[in-house]
Amino acid sequence: MTVTATSVDRQDQLEPSTAPTRGAWLLRLVPAATAALSGVLLYVSFPPRTLWWLALPAFALFGWVLRGRGWKAGLGLGYLFGLGFLLPLLVWTGVEVGPGPWIALVVIEAVFVALVGAGVAAVSRLPGWPVWAAAIWIAGEAARARVPFRGFPWGKIAFGQADGVFLPLAALGGTPVLGFAVVLCGFGLCEAVRTGLRWRRTREVRRSAAAVALVSMAVPVLASVAARPLVSDKAEVGTATVAVVQGNVPRLGLDFNSQRRAVLDYHARETERLAAEVQAGRVAQPDFVLWPENSSDIDPFANPDAAAVIEQAAEAIDAPISVGGVVERDGRLYNEQILWDPEKGATQTYDKRQVQPFGEYLPMRSLIGAINDEWTSMVRQDFSRGGEPGVFDFGDAKVGLATCYEAAFDWAVRDTVTHGAQIISVPSNNATFDRSEMTYQQLAMSRVRAVEHSRTVTVPVTSGVSAIIMPDGRITQKTGMFVADSLVQKIPLRSSETPATKLGILPEIALLLVAAGGLGWAIGAGMRGRRAGGV
Repeated sequence: MTVTATSVDRQDQLEPSTAPTRGAWLLRLVPAATAALSGVLLYVSFPPRTLWWLALPAFALFGWVLRGRGWKAGLGLGYLFGLGFLLPLLVWTGVEVGPGPWIALVVIEAVFVALVGAGVAAVSRLPGWPVWAAAIWIAGEAARARVPFRGFPWGKIAFGQADGVFLPLAALGGTPVLGFAVVLCGFGLCEAVRTGLRWRRTREVRRSAAAVALVSMAVPVLASVAARPLVSDKAEVGTATVAVVQGNVPRLGLDFNSQRRAVLDYHARETERLAAEVQAGRVAQPDFVLWPENSSDIDPFANPDAAAVIEQAAEAIDAPISVGGVVERDGRLYNEQILWDPEKGATQTYDKRQVQPFGEYLPMRSLIGAINDEWTSMVRQDFSRGGEPGVFDFGDAKVGLATCYEAAFDWAVRDTVTHGAQIISVPSNNATFDRSEMTYQQLAMSRVRAVEHSRTVTVPVTSGVSAIIMPDGRITQKTGMFVADSLVQKIPLRSSETPATKLGILPEIALLLVAAGGLGWAIGAGMRGRRAGGV
C-alpha cells in the first residue's frame, strides 16, 4: 500500500508540470505557423490572381511575428516565411524535371528571406522601424537578383503589383521603389494594429506609434497618386502597326522542339495565314512582325531550308520579322533574335545576355552529373552570353529586346530604352512549363516594365500567353495557351524617359543605404545595452 501511495503521489506531482510544458510548446508553434502562413498569403497575392492587396496583410503578419525578437528567431521565422512564399510560387520549375530542382531552388532562395527576417527582427525595436524593415526587404531582393549564378529575381514584390494602386511608382523608381512602398505599407499596417491594441501605453508612446503607422501607410499611397502623371500611353514620335505571332508547338514538355523544323513551320504557317487576312483587307498591314524565342527550332544560318521558310514568310507578310533562333557560331551556342528583312535577309542579330542557369547552361556540371546524369543530359551544351543590348531598327521604329528570362532583370530591360528603344519586346518560350502559373507571372513582369519605362511591351510566346501591353500597363490584346494565333495593333512610339529609366540603379542603392543605416543603429543600440547591463 505504501508503494502504491507513493506512485500515485509522484504521478500527481508530474501531471501539473507537464501540462504547462505542452502548452508552452504549442505556444512556440504559433509564431512559426504564422510566419509560414503569411508567406502563403503573399504567394496568393501574385498572378494569375489579382489579389495584389493581400501583400499588405502578409507583411503585417510577418512584421507581427518578428517584432521585438532576437536575430536568431528572426532567421528561423524568415526562413519559414520564405518557404511559405516560394514553394508554391516556384512550383512550375519542377513541372517537367521533377521536384528535386524545384525544392533545391526554394531551399536556397529562402536563405535570403531568412537573412531579411533576422535583419527585420534586429531593427524592429527602433523608432520608425517599418522604414528600416522595408529597406532591408529590398536589400534582400537586391542580393537575390545577383547571386548565386548571376541571380534569380523571380518573386520580387513589384512583380505581384501589376493590378495594384502602387503600380505608378514603377515609373518613379523602378521595381525597388514599387516593392519598398508595398512592404512599407504592410509593416505600417502592423504598427497601426499594434497601436490600437496597446492603447494603455503612455500618451507620448501612443502618439509616436500612431505617427509611424500613419506615415508608413499614407506616404506610399500618396506617392503612387502623385506618380500617376508619369504614366501615359500617348504617342510621342508617331505610331507603328505591329504583328505578334504565336505559332504554337507540336507537343508539350521538354521535347517540344524534338521534331525537326516543326516549330518553325508552325510560325511560318501562322504568319502566312495572317498575310492572307491582310490581303483580304480584314487586318491592317503590319510594319513589322515579332516571332517568339526559339520560333526557329533549327539554325537558319546553317540550314538553307530553314532560311527559305523564314524568307517565304517575310515575303508573304511583306514586312521584316524578328525571328528567335538557336544559332551555333565559332563552336558556341547562342539564343539569338534575328531581324529578317523580306528583301535583304538577315540584317541584325541580338544574342541573349542573361542566360538561365540549369536551363540554358549548367553550373557545376561535373558535380551535378555525379548526382544525376539525367540533369546533365537536359543541357547537353551550354549557351554563351551576348555582350551588347539588342535594339532592332524596323524603319522608323526601334524595338528593344529582352528575351524571356531577361525580363526579370532590371538592367536587361532598362538598357534597351537607354539605347533608343521606343518599344520593348519580350520574346519568350514557355512551352516547357506546360499550363503552369509561370506564364502569368512573366506576363505581369512585362506589365510592370511597361509602366517602369513608359513603353509599349509586346510579348510573343511560342505557346502563349502572347500579349500587347500599353505603356500604362493595360493588356489590350492577348492569346490563349497552346493555340496558333496572331495579334495586330497600332501602338504608340515613345522616346521620353521616366525617372526610373534615368535613375537606373540609384533608388536601389539609396534603399540599401537606408537598410545599412538601420542595421548599424540596431547593432550599436544592442552593444550599448549590453555594456549598460554589465554584459
